[in-house]
Amino acid sequence: MDNLTFRYSVLLVEGLQITPQSSQLTFIFLLMAYVFAMVSNIGILIQISAEKSLHQPMYILFCHLPVSDIIGTTVLIPRLLKDLITDPSERYITYVECVFQAFFTHLYGTTSNTILMVMAFDRYVAICNPLRYPTIMSNKMIVKLSAGAWGAAVVPVSILIGLSVRLSHCRSFIPNHFCDNASLFKLSCENTVINNVYGLTFTVVLLTSSLGWVLLTYLRIAMVCIKSKNKATNSKAIKTCSTHLAVYIIMQICGFVPIFLHRFPVYADSRKFGSVLFHIIPPGLNPIIYGLQSKEIRQRMLKMCMNKH
Repeated sequence: MDNLTFRYSVLLVEGLQITPQSSQLTFIFLLMAYVFAMVSNIGILIQISAEKSLHQPMYILFCHLPVSDIIGTTVLIPRLLKDLITDPSERYITYVECVFQAFFTHLYGTTSNTILMVMAFDRYVAICNPLRYPTIMSNKMIVKLSAGAWGAAVVPVSILIGLSVRLSHCRSFIPNHFCDNASLFKLSCENTVINNVYGLTFTVVLLTSSLGWVLLTYLRIAMVCIKSKNKATNSKAIKTCSTHLAVYIIMQICGFVPIFLHRFPVYADSRKFGSVLFHIIPPGLNPIIYGLQSKEIRQRMLKMCMNKH
């Protein structure tokens, strides 16, 4: 029973290794970033739900992105803020809390890709098949795409975390600033080959399918724009696609940095910092990028400000 000692007990989290002076500045920065991300994403959701003119497939599908961003920031930042004001020797977390944090952390990373893939499909249909767009992007199709985006994330992530939960434990220290799948299976002294193989396969399939799908849709969109002689249509297509592409590139860069640095233990602190940025930069920038690009959302925001004034 010794190897099961820590299954439902308390774990010690290493946290961010920074000086007391830096921890104060880091706390203020993370708190401001978290508040801004939450207010902006919740504000976008309220605007889209309240304004009937925004009840269109593009905006309905976009609503899933703020939800994912809210999950991504909430699963990490509040816990990190608590650890920053806690003595390193007392940064405890229960095993159950660690499992939930790992699940929602990976869920956020996965849905960030699947939702943007669905949004890329919406832009593809709107630009390449504009006459059939209302027929293709029906309410039934929106429900299918939405369920697919979340289902394609929940199922594999559940398997990923489930493979780690099944293992017995011989350690109670997490050499990281938050719980993820690697943190969970590294608590065990059992053979974790299955965990490593599935985790690597899952990551490769997700990234290749995401990059491949977005690249394919944008190549088709580019071909249609090149063949079209309608400057107004091409300008609108470029405007909407550039917004989606900017969000996608920012998300991929922020997500790839910690994955890349994970292979180099000497850059452990940089990896931690990179993973924190993945949870605050996309959630903070996405509402700004879409809010500034969308004429309807801008008008709604101006209308709200004028009413308050």
